[in-house]
This record gives sequence, structure tokens and C-alpha cells, in this order.
Amino acid sequence: MSTLSDQNNPIPQGNYVPASRFGNIIYTAGMTPRKNGVLIQSGKVLTAEPVSSYKEAVRQAAANALTAAISTLEEQERLEQILTLTVYVNAEESFQTHANLADFASEYLFEKLGNKGIGSRAAIGVASLPGNAPVEIQLVAAVSS
Repeated sequence: MSTLSDQNNPIPQGNYVPASRFGNIIYTAGMTPRKNGVLIQSGKVLTAEPVSSYKEAVRQAAANALTAAISTLEEQERLEQILTLTVYVNAEESFQTHANLADFASEYLFEKLGNKGIGSRAAIGVASLPGNAPVEIQLVAAVSS
């Protein structure tokens, strides 16, 4: 099943795989907003900037995570449910609307998977992220055949 045929599997930036699987559970690596291995946006998430200016980056990171998860499926399988979504935000200290950024990821997953794209969620502010990415997204998903 590939509902994201326009999306290439993310290119690991180190010695890891984009997603690993144990039984019917898929764990993705943290995905930054890279397209063809290149960040589409970098830098801290700033309080003075409209949250919407980070929407494309958040959606790209979510797309990368979903693509990585889907790449572990066998032909007859499908993603049954996103169990957890974790959104790490490379935010300046005064930034407080982490959940609003995470909403862009939830919105993307809902568009692609419907209600199965919505699971539990955490939005976490961090001091920095790899490559100075503004966001990093990690998913845990369940598989059914």
C-alpha cells in the first residue's frame, strides 16, 4: 500500500533506518522537513513569526514519517492506526504554542488516513535539532493485514 507514491522514502542522515518494525508495530526515526535529503526550512521557531510560516515544514516532516512507516508494509498490509505522534519543536525560549505546530502534523495525517491518522500526541520544545531543523516528527503506528 502506498498512498504517498509522490513521496520518496526519507534519506537517513546517519547510521539508522527510517522505520523499524516489531510485529505489528512500526516505529519511525525522527524525521525533519527534508525533501530529497535537503532541509526545506531551518532555524529556530520564533514567537514573532506567524505559526503558519512553519506549516510546510511540519507537513513535510509528517509526510517523511508516514512514508517511512508505509515503506515497512507488505503488499496486503495497511496502517491500521497512528498510535502516537511526537513533534519536537526547535523553539526559542519564549515560544509557547507548540501544540499549534503539532496541529499541522495531525491535520496532514488526518488528510491521508482519516480518523486512523489521529492518535495520542506530544509537542515538545527542545533547545536544538539536527541540522538546525525547526521540527522533527516521530510516529508509532499499528499494522493490519
